[in-house]
Amino acid sequence: MTDVRVVGEVLLRDAELDGGRRADVRVAGGRVTDIAARLSRRPGEEVVDCLGGALLPGLADHHLHLHALAADRRSVQCGPPTVRDGTGLAAALGSAAPDAQGWIRGVGYHESVAGDLDMAALDRFHAHSPVRLQHRSGALWIVNSRAAQRLSLADGDHPGVERDVTGAPTGRLWRADDWLRGRLPRSRPPELAPVGRELARFGVTRVTDATPDLSPGALTAISDSMGTGRLPQRVHLLGAPLGSPRGDVFSGSRGPTVGPYKIVLADSGLPSLDGLVERIRAARSARRAVAVHAVTREALVLLLVALRETGTVPGDRIEHAALVPDELIGDIAALGLRVVTQPGFLADRGDAYARDVPEDEHADLYRCRSLADAGVPVALSSDAPYGPLDPWAVMAAAVRRTTPLGDVFTAREALTPQAALNALLAPLEEPGGPPRRIEAGTIADLVLLRTCRAGILAEPTAQAVRATFLPPG
Repeated sequence: MTDVRVVGEVLLRDAELDGGRRADVRVAGGRVTDIAARLSRRPGEEVVDCLGGALLPGLADHHLHLHALAADRRSVQCGPPTVRDGTGLAAALGSAAPDAQGWIRGVGYHESVAGDLDMAALDRFHAHSPVRLQHRSGALWIVNSRAAQRLSLADGDHPGVERDVTGAPTGRLWRADDWLRGRLPRSRPPELAPVGRELARFGVTRVTDATPDLSPGALTAISDSMGTGRLPQRVHLLGAPLGSPRGDVFSGSRGPTVGPYKIVLADSGLPSLDGLVERIRAARSARRAVAVHAVTREALVLLLVALRETGTVPGDRIEHAALVPDELIGDIAALGLRVVTQPGFLADRGDAYARDVPEDEHADLYRCRSLADAGVPVALSSDAPYGPLDPWAVMAAAVRRTTPLGDVFTAREALTPQAALNALLAPLEEPGGPPRRIEAGTIADLVLLRTCRAGILAEPTAQAVRATFLPPG
C-alpha cells in the first residue's frame, strides 16, 4: 500500500537521487530546501528513512479525463477483460444498481463482446431500465429504447445522433457527450477526491485534463477540488474556453493552469480544411497553442496541411498520434510539434489491433522511438479512463510493446527504460521535454520507491511505490 501524505516539512534520509548518488533531502514550506550527503535533524522535524530507495519528482500524466475517470469508477464495466460475451454483458447490466434517477451507465464496451450494438440490440441485453453504454473509445454512446424515450431521441438535433434510412434514431450517439449530458437529469459533476487518491497511490502528482470544451460547472468542480485539497494534483487544462487567462486561474495559486486549446478531429466526421484552419486561427488569436486529437492517418494528414497554412507556435501538440505513417515523421519534426501518445493501449488491446488493423499499418501504431529519434518530443500518458491509468504499466508498455497475449508489437518502436521514465517526468507545460529534477527550490511533489532507480527501470511496477509526498495547498 502506498503511503500518501501532504507534508509541509520532512527530512528524507538516505534517498537515491538521479545519477545514483544517495543523499538527505529536506522539505520545508512545501519545497525542497536542502540536499546534502548528511543533514542534521531539526527539533521536531519528521524523519523518513528512505533506505536507499529512489526518490523521484512526482509523475505526470499528460493526457487523461478527470471527470470521465471519476464517472467510470461508478459505472458498470461492460467490456474486456471484465465482460467478454453477450451473456456476460446481460449479467453485468442485470446486476447493476440504477442511479437515483433510475439510469444504468455502462462503460468500456467493444464489438468483440456482442457485435455493433444499436438500440434494438441493446434492448435484448437489458430492456427494464434506461441504459446508456459507452464504447471504450469514448467516441460513441449506445442507448436502449427506455433511454431513447427519456432522452426524446426522436427529436434529437445533434449531428451525432445516428439515424437509419427512414430517419429513425438507431440509438447510437457519436461525439454527443455535451448534448447527452444536457438531456440527462441535472446532477453535480462526479466527486474527484477518489480519483486524486488513486492517482497519488501510483505516484502521479501532475495531470493534464484533455477533455475538450469544459463546461463552467466542470471548471468550477476541478478548481474547487484543487482549492480544498480533495484533488491534490496540479492540473493543466486543454479544454479551457478560448479567452481563459493563462497561468494559475480560477482559485489562485492552487487552481488549474491553462494549456493549449483542444481540437478533436473525430474519425466519425472530419472537418473541412478551411474549418480546421479557422479553429486554429481562433486559438492563435487567443494566444493559445493547439492540442489536436488525431488517431487516423487521414486526420493526421489534414492536421499537418492545416498547420502548414497557419504556421505553428511553441506548445502545439498532437494528441494520440495513434497511426503515424513513416513518411509523415519528418513533417511532424519540421513543424516543431510535440506528440502525446499512449502505448498502454498496446498492452491493453494490442491483440485486437493485430486482428483488426491492416497489417501494413501495424508499424505505424503508437510510434515512440522513431518519433524521438527524429527529434520530436514524445510524452507518455494514459488517456484514462479509455486507457489503463497505471503509469508504470504505461512505461512498461513503451519499453516492451507486448500485447495481452505476449506478442511484441513493432519492437523497433520501443523506448529505453530511462527514456520512458523521462517521458513521465516532463513538466506539464513541456510534454516530452527534459525531465524534472529534484533540486533546492523545486516544489516538493515527490515519489519514494521501495527499490533503487535501476530496479524500477528493470521492472516498472506500481508495487514499487512506497510513498507519495504532496505539498500543502
